[in-house]
Amino acid sequence: MSRRKTLSRKKKIALIAGALVLAGGTAVVVTGTSQASVACDGLTQALANNERFIADQRANPDAQSQARIANREAVIAQIRVQQAASGCGGDVAAPAPPATQPAPTQAQPAPPAQPAPPAGGGDGAAGEVVCAGSTVTLSGEAGAPAASSNQFPLGTRLKVTNLDNAKSTTVEVTSTSGSCALLNNEAFEQVREPGKFLIRKARIERVG
Repeated sequence: MSRRKTLSRKKKIALIAGALVLAGGTAVVVTGTSQASVACDGLTQALANNERFIADQRANPDAQSQARIANREAVIAQIRVQQAASGCGGDVAAPAPPATQPAPTQAQPAPPAQPAPPAGGGDGAAGEVVCAGSTVTLSGEAGAPAASSNQFPLGTRLKVTNLDNAKSTTVEVTSTSGSCALLNNEAFEQVREPGKFLIRKARIERVG
């Protein structure tokens, strides 16, 4: 009888401890999810936008489709790396493109090039340079010129300059994405180079 009671007490203690551990683990998971959910949702949306664009190009190909698809696949690879770094769920295992690793270091000389005169859709306003080293591509979204971002709240105004052709555009952040700045189709047309769907040398400024 005494042994049975002793085992019973031990079982009760183990059950209580297990319940406390489970409760603590749940709290950690909920807290982590709440902090990462916005970034993960934006990355997921950006991934879906680019995958839809690729599917449309394959369904309705033209002479430039292969180039567009190659650029979008490079963007998708970057998004998956960001998903892995953010701890987002899903199949996010993908090697980082060689250009993405040294980008922050290579971007340091960029500020001296800022005096390049803007052309295109920019309004000439200068602001704080943000996201040094980031590339810029298009989200595939229609509508008036706008941007999406995972770093700035809705309503923020960003000036994006393509340093390869000195064209710039100033747009408002209207949605969330998985990058510092994604331009919708209309905004990207104002700064793009013919046949290119990725701006590798970009300057992004917060102007409002």
